Parts: sequence; C-alpha cells; structure tokens
Amino acid sequence: MDIGRLSERIMGMDDATWARHSNPLSGWSRISILPLMVLAVWSRVWVGWHAVWFVLLVVIWTWANPRMFVPPKTASAWMTKGVLGERIWLARHSVPIPPHHAQVARVLNIAAGLGALILIVGLWSLNIGLTLAGLVTMMGGKLWFLDRLVWIRADTDCAKDVEQP
Repeated sequence: MDIGRLSERIMGMDDATWARHSNPLSGWSRISILPLMVLAVWSRVWVGWHAVWFVLLVVIWTWANPRMFVPPKTASAWMTKGVLGERIWLARHSVPIPPHHAQVARVLNIAAGLGALILIVGLWSLNIGLTLAGLVTMMGGKLWFLDRLVWIRADTDCAKDVEQP
C-alpha cells in the first residue's frame, strides 16, 4: 500500500466523502493545512507544550474539511478536476494511467517529499529559512502534482470508472 492509499484509509475517505471533497471550496481551503500545521508546530516557541492543542486543531480541520462541503453541481472547476484526478491516481494499480503522467507525478511527489524533509529540519531547529524553503518546496510540488492530476483526469479514459462526481 502506498502513502496515498494509507492516508485515504486513515481519513476514512468513502465515495460520499470524496464527492464532498471534490467541491472546489474543500480543495482550496485544504491548502491552508500545511501552513497552519507549520504555525502550530512553530508556536511551541511561544506557548510551549500547549502547541499540541494547535496541532490537534489542525488535525481536526484536516479530517473535517472533506466532509464540510456539498458535492459540486458540475466537475468543471480546476480544483474539482484535480480531486477527481487524485482518485484516478490512487486507483493506478488497478486502472493504469499513461506512463508519461506516472513518471512526472512521481518526480513531483519526490520533490514534495524533499521539501518535507527540509521543512522538518527547519521546524526542529527553528530555522525560519529552512522552514520557509521546505514549505514552499512542499506546497509547490503538491500544487504542481495537483495540476498533473487535472491533466491525468483529462487524458484518462477510465475517469468515469473511478470517480463519483
């Protein structure tokens, strides 16, 4: 099982939750999660161990967000296409996607992963430069990956087999 499938299981993402998550408001508001988590972890400087409460609030927001919005009426929004493309990406072991997309998506995920390592080191050492570099690299990789997911959805004939608009 890959990390995407693992997080899908941890988050309890069923078809109804995926449909709600495909609302562009859900997708766009989830972009706040990583910066909020960075701020919550960094807040240990100001509030000590009480920062755990801020981290917990971000975790709750992460879980609640895909459940808070109604399913979109159409799948025409860029973010909706990205979320639906994510379902295709997660099903890639049973429903193959074009190899050129898979290669680029892996590279983007590696870039985001390297950003995560830089971010962790920055947060651990309270180095603002490393923290911001890691945050920008991670978010940049994730957003570029999201754009690739839109493209995967557009280029994949099996989109109707794995998505529940």
